[in-house]
Amino acid sequence: MRGIRVESASGGGERKAGVSEESGCTGAGRVALVSGGSRGIGAATVRRLAADGWDIAFSYTDDGPAAREVEKDAWELGVRVTGTDVDITDAPEVSSWFQLTEAELGPVQAVVCCAGLTQERPLPLVAEAEWRTLIDTTLHGVFHLCRTAVFAMSRRREGRILAVSSVCGEYDHALDGRDTLVRPGLAGFTRALASQARRFGVSVNAVTPGPGPRIRDAGVLGPEQHRADVAETIALRRFGSAAQVADLVASLLAADAPEVTGRVLEVPAAIAF
Repeated sequence: MRGIRVESASGGGERKAGVSEESGCTGAGRVALVSGGSRGIGAATVRRLAADGWDIAFSYTDDGPAAREVEKDAWELGVRVTGTDVDITDAPEVSSWFQLTEAELGPVQAVVCCAGLTQERPLPLVAEAEWRTLIDTTLHGVFHLCRTAVFAMSRRREGRILAVSSVCGEYDHALDGRDTLVRPGLAGFTRALASQARRFGVSVNAVTPGPGPRIRDAGVLGPEQHRADVAETIALRRFGSAAQVADLVASLLAADAPEVTGRVLEVPAAIAF
């Protein structure tokens, strides 16, 4: 069984003490764990939580250069931060990453699941291997991380878990593709886990950004008329940004945030991930 890869985003070799090797910050603070934190909404979330004073451990997969940039940005805000290459589809590896984070940064008070795949293709064209990869990353990955986190949080009788899902699970304005068949499962998982964890003081919610423009997906939404039609299904009638999603995540993790659980919360102006 493959063990956790503890390559720090700050440099090669085995990671020491889980703190960026450039960082001189040793103060204890609130600790957040973010999966898929090297790009997109995950990276925006890491930067936003760092600005709020959270110490952060984030995962990435084969994306070292981008992870180093995110780690550097967070460190410059004066917090402790670690970026670790983690295969979230591997349960023992996820468990080891969580335990390593708690040993180095302290008890994890918040978990944000951002790792996922967005790949558009009609179902008849999806190979079995592609489907399994999607399920492993989007559903099994969240399950592995939430199972580990909720066990530790339940013992402490506090904690917050957020899953970044897709508004496509609530509405029908997504393109046809295999990921839109999986996302409703994540919303259902969120509600089910919330009902089980609330008695232990742990809240579980999902944030649902929907379709939006990305540089690498410039042609995905098709003709301008289709883009306009999609925009009409968004509450504020415009596409949003990863930073807006991160702002909502941060507000739900704030000390004075309302006590809500089992909710699937849409970002009024949305963006895909």
